[in-house]
Amino acid sequence: MAITDWPEDERPRERLLKQGAAALSDAELLAIFLRVGVKGQSAVDLARTLLNHFGSLTRLFAAGPTEFVAIPGMGNAKYAQLQAVVEMARRALREELATRDLLSTPAAVRDWLRLHIGGLSHEVFVALWLDAQNRLIADEVLFTGTLTQTSVYPREVVKQALARNAAAVVLAHNHPSGVAEPSQADELLTRSLKQALALVDVKLLDHFIVAAGVAPLSFAERGLL
Repeated sequence: MAITDWPEDERPRERLLKQGAAALSDAELLAIFLRVGVKGQSAVDLARTLLNHFGSLTRLFAAGPTEFVAIPGMGNAKYAQLQAVVEMARRALREELATRDLLSTPAAVRDWLRLHIGGLSHEVFVALWLDAQNRLIADEVLFTGTLTQTSVYPREVVKQALARNAAAVVLAHNHPSGVAEPSQADELLTRSLKQALALVDVKLLDHFIVAAGVAPLSFAERGLL
């Protein structure tokens, strides 16, 4: 049954206008983006197909064009539209981080990290460089690794901190396995980086582990810094 044949108070777009976007499920929100379904599937059915295939919105957002267009009803135009929406969300969050104390916006930090690295199939190590007011100066991928490990060199991290004239930093890396728990190696690396950065008066405010489908883990909140 097409969505236009549904009772008006059950249609995603009408519900959004009356109740707000937060009242909708992931599939309903995605259906509004898709606008139409395919033969035998409404837009909501197609949205559920996409979510089942990729496993989460995070992995859907991180999908490459080849994997995305392999889904019946999806094409390059729809992929481009989706990536434009995701990039606008990233930039809006980045604007918030650049104008406010990063420590006062923990939800925005987590959302930004999820959108950037949560759905990647390879491991990356990123830094959010901050000024003396904990506002974002720059973000960058410092190291890229394999599915299981990343080689992180404290000397290179310190070099980049000095190049950015940073007063503080928030570090993060992803776990493609989907488990956002720190390994012993993660804890040892964090302590090593904190000590190295302290030598040049740069504060390590937090280190996050990001995985698809779960909230990023904060070392600071776990008492691991």
